[in-house]
Amino acid sequence: MDSTRKPDYVLGNAPDELTRLDRQAAAIGPATRLLLHAAGIGPGMRVLDLGTGLGHVARMISELVGPSGAVVGVERSGEALAVARERTEQAGATNVSFLEGDITSWRGAQPFDAIVERLVLFHAADPVTVVRHHRQNLRPEGLFVAIDFDIGAARSEPPLPLIADAVRWIVAAFSAGGASPRIGARLGVILEQAGLKNVTTFGVQPYMPPHNPSSANLISSVVRSLAPAILQHGIATAEEMDLPTLEQRIAQEVQRANAVVLMPAVAGAWGLSR
Repeated sequence: MDSTRKPDYVLGNAPDELTRLDRQAAAIGPATRLLLHAAGIGPGMRVLDLGTGLGHVARMISELVGPSGAVVGVERSGEALAVARERTEQAGATNVSFLEGDITSWRGAQPFDAIVERLVLFHAADPVTVVRHHRQNLRPEGLFVAIDFDIGAARSEPPLPLIADAVRWIVAAFSAGGASPRIGARLGVILEQAGLKNVTTFGVQPYMPPHNPSSANLISSVVRSLAPAILQHGIATAEEMDLPTLEQRIAQEVQRANAVVLMPAVAGAWGLSR
């Protein structure tokens, strides 16, 4: 098997998963924008968005590069691209275009000023090889920006058993499916191993107060999407997860303990092509 091939998307592509992706994109949007700004994405740049999915990041980049810049989103799912194109047209983002292709092998006709990936290396079998491949899609001194989760950083304060269990199930299910749930912690190392220079990295972690229902919703929805993998690999039983009541139980546990929920860290790393 090709070690660079992107494994099957363990979360699936059901309508509920697309809704979850929209909620997730909204939740990590501010962190993503902060990291893109810090990395140097700005007006006039021509940017490649790897694994663009529903186009959330491509549309954000289009605002940063402005009308004098351009964004090309590459995605292997034709269904996702159809949604991305429709939403982008509705948003009036005329400097964005989308192409169907496999991010492990896609090659552009002209080099880009910058390449951005968000939550793509997370699912890559060999992330170093993916980044190394895309160095050829960058101009000299071009910028590669990686944004990914470090799910291992997720917890509650004070510690709560149900959130600890849910995080453990999520990390184990992603790992069993071939993904790298803690990859955010190693983004800088990956970029350096791929041959980039002047690598910078830092992370942003959302802190959810007890009264914020988003934490219970986001955690339970990921468990729900991963439930088939959790059951298949014997990580937890259906009774332990109790999906119909999971969100309510998490919310109640958080409120009883007046707990703050630390969501997965959104890690960013960027470097220049040689």
